[in-house]
Amino acid sequence: MTDLSRSSSTSETTTPATPRRENTTLDNPWPALWALCLGFFMILLDTTIVAVGTPAIMNGLHADLGAVVWVTSAYLLAYAVPLLVSGRLGDRYGPKNVYLVGLAVFTLASLWCGLTGSIEGLIAARVLQGLGAAAMSPQTMAVITRIFPGETRGTAMGLWGSVAGVATLVGPILGGVLIDHVGWEWIFFINIPVGIIAFVMALKLVPSLPVHTHTFDWIGVLLSGIGMFLLVFGLQEGNRYDWGTITGVISVPLLIVAGIAVLVAFVVWQRLTRAEPLIPLVLFTFRNFSLANVAIFGVGLAITAMNFPIMVWAQSVRGWTPTQAALLMAPTAVLTLGLAPVAGRLVNRMHPRLIAGFGLTCFAVGIVWYGLALHADTPWWQLVAPALVLGLANAFMWAPISVTATRTLPPARAGAGSGVFNATRQLGAVLGSAAIAALMESRLASHLGGYSMPAGEAGGGARVPAVAAEPFSRAMGESLYLPAAVVAVGVVAVLFFVNPHQAERR
Repeated sequence: MTDLSRSSSTSETTTPATPRRENTTLDNPWPALWALCLGFFMILLDTTIVAVGTPAIMNGLHADLGAVVWVTSAYLLAYAVPLLVSGRLGDRYGPKNVYLVGLAVFTLASLWCGLTGSIEGLIAARVLQGLGAAAMSPQTMAVITRIFPGETRGTAMGLWGSVAGVATLVGPILGGVLIDHVGWEWIFFINIPVGIIAFVMALKLVPSLPVHTHTFDWIGVLLSGIGMFLLVFGLQEGNRYDWGTITGVISVPLLIVAGIAVLVAFVVWQRLTRAEPLIPLVLFTFRNFSLANVAIFGVGLAITAMNFPIMVWAQSVRGWTPTQAALLMAPTAVLTLGLAPVAGRLVNRMHPRLIAGFGLTCFAVGIVWYGLALHADTPWWQLVAPALVLGLANAFMWAPISVTATRTLPPARAGAGSGVFNATRQLGAVLGSAAIAALMESRLASHLGGYSMPAGEAGGGARVPAVAAEPFSRAMGESLYLPAAVVAVGVVAVLFFVNPHQAERR
């Protein structure tokens, strides 16, 4: 067990939930960070690894595009909803304990994903996987905030942020290699040995930290879960029902409006409840926290949304294998790995609006560039430049946004703040998955007069008919403008950051 420097005990003792500053920094916190990053890498890998496997899963499980998109959306939805609670659970029972439980659930669910023989079974297994990921994710950020002193926290968050960026890029590459050589099931089986190693490392290297007493707002959990499900289901299934009636008096617009109304009720409840709210609205009195949440929402949406059109285009129009399609992201991943440490060091010295603004601007430009470049005969080398621009984006946007979000939060709010921040990112990912599916279908209908991708059409190396290749390509390219527009909103948000090094509260 790693000892806490200047701390009276390594056991988890209960302390009041007050904003006083606790001293839980470690003499050498880096081994704990590496242990946490391995598990964090694995759960973020699964947010994008399915994108490249979409055609193979459609073919292997005889499912259509709308059903396979739910494989990602179900994971992201189950990941996002409990985040608000799991951050609080880390405060109450210790982030290490909650992290280990989540890691065990995630690893076992991965085994179920690989063994299932139906699309319904895969979606159910992905829900369980998402619940495990939700337990893990806030703990990584909360532990980093608590064990690193202020002067090195930016570097640590830089590494954490680079892990997040690289994982979402490596997902399609690793998925492509596994699908081509051993089958789509192995994009889930690969998690089992990684999960076991991550569990042992966390058990030995991550310290036990003092805990804080909290109550749990179960009404808030119910409202947030119902609202998000209604909104995501309406967006994702809207095109299937022609944005009209689903059954009886239930229609797609009604579901979407009801989802928004329930989420508004959730926010009102958070303000009115006399118990400890699920989202302490006091967090949003910290100006940087509020702005960082706007930015990370856009990042979460765009990272998830951009992969679907690109991977489907590469395999269905150009006829590339999953590995070849996924290698389009290789320049992005390599540049991100190389530059992320540089960005982490800059976070400790420079104003975050400069670093984050540069990164997010590159992100928006890179996505638009991709959208313009997708044509029936686009060669791979024309996609290297936008991939490199996305590499710059991933290197410079994650760390400054994450550090700025949490730097001025008091320790007793660390779990709740990390939970809200991660939930915001995952909410963006959920809505990104749902919105891009609807937009892809809509653009296909516009360009091809109702043409859609039936089960298995893109599987096994099959391509769309030559006559449909160019309009299909333009439908995929135009779909990318949505995530680019959302990222542009994030650019505006980070321009209003105040310098967190001065610990100013706005």
